[in-house]
Amino acid sequence: MSIRHSLLAALVAVLWGLNFVAIDFGLHPDGRNVPPLLFVAMRFVLVVLPWIFFIRKPDASWKAIIGVGLFMSAGQFGLLYLAMALGMPAGLASLVLQAQVLLTVLLAAGFLGERPSGRQLAGVVLGVAGLAVVAVGRSAVALILPLIIVLAAALSWAAGNIIARKAKAASGLGLVVWSGAVVPLPLAGLSLIIDGPAAVLGTLGDLQPATILSALYTAVFASLVGYGIWNRLLASYPSSAVVPFTLLVPVVGMSAAWLALGEVPAPAELAGGGLLLGGVATAVLTRTGARAQRREAVLEPGFGAGLAAGLDADVVLPAVEADDAGRFAAAAGARAAGLREPEKR
Repeated sequence: MSIRHSLLAALVAVLWGLNFVAIDFGLHPDGRNVPPLLFVAMRFVLVVLPWIFFIRKPDASWKAIIGVGLFMSAGQFGLLYLAMALGMPAGLASLVLQAQVLLTVLLAAGFLGERPSGRQLAGVVLGVAGLAVVAVGRSAVALILPLIIVLAAALSWAAGNIIARKAKAASGLGLVVWSGAVVPLPLAGLSLIIDGPAAVLGTLGDLQPATILSALYTAVFASLVGYGIWNRLLASYPSSAVVPFTLLVPVVGMSAAWLALGEVPAPAELAGGGLLLGGVATAVLTRTGARAQRREAVLEPGFGAGLAAGLDADVVLPAVEADDAGRFAAAAGARAAGLREPEKR
């Protein structure tokens, strides 16, 4: 990659890393607590509208579109926001969520028949060991429930990756926007049941500037700007050259949380985080070679490659949301790491 494009990839990692701090600010404005599921619903309203009126429905079944929306969007972000509302530190959340790379490798083996390489299996083992160390360290200073919920969010993200892979929609942007439409009503309804009408109406009637700015940041900077640049890079370079930049996301997330929120991870959390990132790096980083140099888009060949010129083939306006914190990066990372297809007999 050129220096300019490497800097752009690093910029995306910064935007995505800062996203966790933005979420934390939005959830706790001025000492108040915003219902997390309602906050996710608000975010996806901004993701879907008005873009769904200008982007064609992707060439995928409604079952696949709903599945991606439920797992990759509602499940992942609903659980992530819930964990952070329950006290999961923003920096640690940015780290633990990277487990979705390893979980995608395992789910791809089980549901897609893609055999992981020895390098990937070693990365999974190393990552699991790191998570165990993080869990032990976290349990010594706080409740472990939020950590478990973030792991559930990572699993939901990984499941969404698998569904999206199987859908093989020609328009990645269309799949993201249309699947995002699944999120607002169900999560808003769950928030009404869990938090109660008074809390929901009170929040909507007295939205704080921090919450509004947080929602705008996640939709505009983390999604529109971040993934707009990311898809251009994936359309121009092999994913093995681009995806490793996602390893910077938890580094930025934890550093920003330390500076902005005063979060200081415990030594065990740092040690376990290092093992986890080492496992992710082992699963994602590849040797340069013919297989690694194939040009791939996110999830499937051509998925998002239409953004090479800045526009998706199905969109009339400039490309917008494809996800927070690089939510399709896991699948691209799995492909970059060289998942082997089953032998044809």
